[in-house]
Amino acid sequence: MRSFPSEAPARGAHHVADFLSIDGLHKVYQSGRKPITALQDVHLGVARGEFVSIVGPSGCGKSTLMRCIAGLEPITSGRLALDGVPITEPPDNMGVVFQRDLLLEWRSILDNVLAAAEFHGLERARHAPRARELLALFGLADFMDRYPRELSGGMRQRVSICRALLLDPQLLLMDEPFGALDPFTRDALNAELQRTWMATGKTVIFITHSITEAVYLGGRVVMMARGPGRIADILPIELERPRGLDVRETREFAAYVSRIKETFRELGAY
Repeated sequence: MRSFPSEAPARGAHHVADFLSIDGLHKVYQSGRKPITALQDVHLGVARGEFVSIVGPSGCGKSTLMRCIAGLEPITSGRLALDGVPITEPPDNMGVVFQRDLLLEWRSILDNVLAAAEFHGLERARHAPRARELLALFGLADFMDRYPRELSGGMRQRVSICRALLLDPQLLLMDEPFGALDPFTRDALNAELQRTWMATGKTVIFITHSITEAVYLGGRVVMMARGPGRIADILPIELERPRGLDVRETREFAAYVSRIKETFRELGAY
């Protein structure tokens, strides 16, 4: 069985090639008389094309961190940069997938995907071929003229992923995108996301509550602790790709899951 390092990598050490750089990030909410520290001294470097899973208990700041990276929340202090450019607003080369698909019920599936182009003031006709290509890639070619209410939960989430990929973003942020789905659909979308990532080379930050999902998808698993939100450990996942769903039954996979659970038990969060 594989042995693990006893310490996390030096979290303040970044490389010149880092695509996403997070240095000493603090996020404090001013709530009434007592400020609430949501994130404290977060350091993380992510290489271009890397798939990083972030896992942790509720209230540890995972979603807050994602909103900061997405430029949807201002940071209190520290530095946050994408491809060397400080993030002060939503970057153009970024796509976001939330737990709720946020589809527009009155628009067709094709129109929902094209909403990403319209939001940026781009010509709809120019991006329509790409939208159709993505929907076909995700098995939705026969549903382009349907409406969200006619689709299953898994199909709706596929549409939201297509929308996030429409403008060919280099960074894809995913915040619990499969958390509300049944286990069978979740497994299928996990496998489909891995295939898409391997085919496109996008940089993916994937937030989840599921340790199994984090290990299956991630090249590294970032473990977050609460009180306040911070990075407790970072674990490289050295499993060959592509990973079939049956990899979850192997001793190597179980060892990674056990290591992460042990870390959270030590933190009093499991």
